[in-house]
Amino acid sequence: MYNITVSEEIRLACPIFRGAAVYAEVTNTAFCKGLWEEIDAFTQELTSTTQPDDIKLQPAIAATREAYKRCGKDPSRYRPSAEALRRRLMRGLALYQIDTLVDLINLVSLRTGYSIGGFDADKIQGTHLELGIGRADEPFEGIGRGVLNIEGLPVYRDLIGGIGTPTSDNERTKMDIETRHILAIINGYSGSDGLEEAAEMTQDLLRKYAASNGGSIHYFL
Repeated sequence: MYNITVSEEIRLACPIFRGAAVYAEVTNTAFCKGLWEEIDAFTQELTSTTQPDDIKLQPAIAATREAYKRCGKDPSRYRPSAEALRRRLMRGLALYQIDTLVDLINLVSLRTGYSIGGFDADKIQGTHLELGIGRADEPFEGIGRGVLNIEGLPVYRDLIGGIGTPTSDNERTKMDIETRHILAIINGYSGSDGLEEAAEMTQDLLRKYAASNGGSIHYFL
């Protein structure tokens, strides 16, 4: 398991932050029918019970937006991924279908409002990660986004640089069809409420759809 620490700058900006990391051995697939039945059911529930203006009021999303402001980023220009996913569904657009691991993480994020980093653990350099705040001109290639300006964004760094923000993860450590070990980091900028449930939901879906025993959970602050 990884040693994950929180920098002093994050502690000062977001004093109630709590995190959970799920590490597991997995088997990825290109598509999973059962998982997509769950995604479609959630999409129907969300779009029939939610108004677009309600999205940013969801507790975990609202807390992540506030964390962005405290760290120096405009959350309306750089949206947290959970908010962006919900807004996509509310516009009548289908969720991107990538592969089972990515789709699974997206479902947990949609259900809980947490922005979740999903990484191929074997691509992470070293065993220590630290959550800090992005610096000016810090190199970061967002997945499918090209170079991303992460100045003022919360960012996890390994030995050689940033691997994930609540807006986008890095191409360098992204999951793909060959991924055999996953590290999923759930960011609780709203504190610990709901964090355990989100971590256990991740484990449950890994057991159901990724030929995994669910792995282990590590909580950090």
